[in-house]
Amino acid sequence: MKQRFVRLTGRQAVALLAGALAAAMAWGVVSALAASPSSSPSPSGANKIVLQVGFEDTVDNLNPFIGYALVSYDIYDLNYDFLVNYDAATLKPVPGIAESWEHSPDGKVWTFHIRHGVTWQDGQPLTAQDVAFTYNYVVDHQMANFTSYTTWIKHVTATDAYTAVFTCSQPKANMLQMWVPILPEHIWSKISPSDARNKFENPPPIIGSGPFQVVKWVRNQYVLMVANKHYWAGAPKIDELVFRSYTNADTMVEELQQGSIQYAGVSPAQFQRYTHKAGFAAVETVSDSFDEIGINCYTGSSLGNPVLKDWRFRQALNYAIDRNKIAAIAYHGAAIPATGFLPSNYWKPPFDYHWSPPADQAYSYDPAKAKALLAAAGYTDTNGDGYLDYRGKPIGLRLWADSSTNNYIATGKLVTGWLQAIGLKVTFGTMDDGALNSHIYNLVNGKFTPDYDLFIWGWNGDFDPGFLLSVLTTKQINGWSDSGWSNPTYDKLFTDQYKELDTGKRVQLVQQMQQIVYEQTPYIVYAYPESMEVYDTAHWQGWVREPAGTGSVDDHWTYLDVRPKAGAKITSSPIGIIAGIAAAAIVVIAAIIWLVLRRRADKAALEE
Repeated sequence: MKQRFVRLTGRQAVALLAGALAAAMAWGVVSALAASPSSSPSPSGANKIVLQVGFEDTVDNLNPFIGYALVSYDIYDLNYDFLVNYDAATLKPVPGIAESWEHSPDGKVWTFHIRHGVTWQDGQPLTAQDVAFTYNYVVDHQMANFTSYTTWIKHVTATDAYTAVFTCSQPKANMLQMWVPILPEHIWSKISPSDARNKFENPPPIIGSGPFQVVKWVRNQYVLMVANKHYWAGAPKIDELVFRSYTNADTMVEELQQGSIQYAGVSPAQFQRYTHKAGFAAVETVSDSFDEIGINCYTGSSLGNPVLKDWRFRQALNYAIDRNKIAAIAYHGAAIPATGFLPSNYWKPPFDYHWSPPADQAYSYDPAKAKALLAAAGYTDTNGDGYLDYRGKPIGLRLWADSSTNNYIATGKLVTGWLQAIGLKVTFGTMDDGALNSHIYNLVNGKFTPDYDLFIWGWNGDFDPGFLLSVLTTKQINGWSDSGWSNPTYDKLFTDQYKELDTGKRVQLVQQMQQIVYEQTPYIVYAYPESMEVYDTAHWQGWVREPAGTGSVDDHWTYLDVRPKAGAKITSSPIGIIAGIAAAAIVVIAAIIWLVLRRRADKAALEE
């Protein structure tokens, strides 16, 4: 399972690392970088079955209370277990560490029955006390990475070795979709919450109860995991799993072709090389993500343009944006033009949370209508200079995009032209996402004072829509919220949907929330990006897509089941090692990235 609830920040790290490497090359400490983007382990034995996967992303931290990168959450998902799992095909809850559960009639008390005979990877028994410890650790100390899941949990009690009772202040609709890794009390009880959220790196070997165990991590190069042969759901069919990080996408794809790795996420151009290539599957995948133009709606102290506080102004901008052209040009066709706040094609009926407006209410590309709506709201060109005015001055807007993501940069250029065409004075620029975070969460004399107008970025969600919905709640201003938007009706519906245990009724509430977002426009959601991945089917079998038919194979279920085909010759070869001085520079840059991004993550706790 991938990391589900923070920005897609891994590429920013890659960009900064590449810059560090370029500087190192200038000093002569690295040669032939294009051929040697990272070092990797050799198989640890001739008879070992080793699967290696490649990413343009880096594992930022092995501590799940600190990590933010998508690939890091792949690691957590495999090293640890969860109270409840999900069905790969349908995403519906299925037993995990808890083999069964029930709740009280009012939905406030949930009882989970923990499997017998499960052990930690150091041989200690896993019990309900570990479950209680984990959740109480998060709840009592407001561990930010997971508090969006634990809202309304008051306390967890282990009534015996195999029974964990959750007492909640409200009924809790996402009780079976809480993505919180179960941690061993005998290890984590010795880690102070302050250290856990700020500096503890959870060094290998990492003790969990999952199907794999991290035994080695070389920062910015690879993570080596070995199979847990005593896993309660059955041992994986491979012996070792290696996650390898690349700073050069072309090199990664070349090594996929050569058989050094067996899976890679690729660009549209690279994808075309494999669409009809024998021995490989090349698939486009959907996920619970969206890309958006974020708008500074904050009505408190703000350095954003005040026109953005007017929802009529924001709404009019929708008609200036050609979502179809963005998908075709900026994303090279690898995106679905967005029709609402939550992504489409991910959840399936009867539990499809996505809402689309009726055709006659949908935002179409109509610059004339955008101008008319702006004029109706009082924004006109009063002096004939070609720009719409506010209080006698031209409306000037700053539009920023993440400098490391080509899709965002290309989108920004298109959007700039469209907004200028309707009479707005737009200045487009790029910056790394650490700097963008600093503007979004800007402080003036210690007071939250966001300093931006518009930005282009994206969110990943979860199997449950709760986290994505939480981002726009008032309580998340100066937390996960990056728009500063507040709407009392939306907030009430958010609380109501989280308390609604009837899924059909909850879907209706969630769709009402999306209608409010659609009208008020704290975001202009313009695309549901599709990922492209290629994997070896000539030598390997057991790849599992999640969800079925449309999702990625980079998931928990693949790594449990993937295995060589009968008679297949499996090879795995190492690549050269980057010079030590350059590697040291990379570590310094990565540490800086982590410190900047923790500013955002530390604000994430949902208030009771």
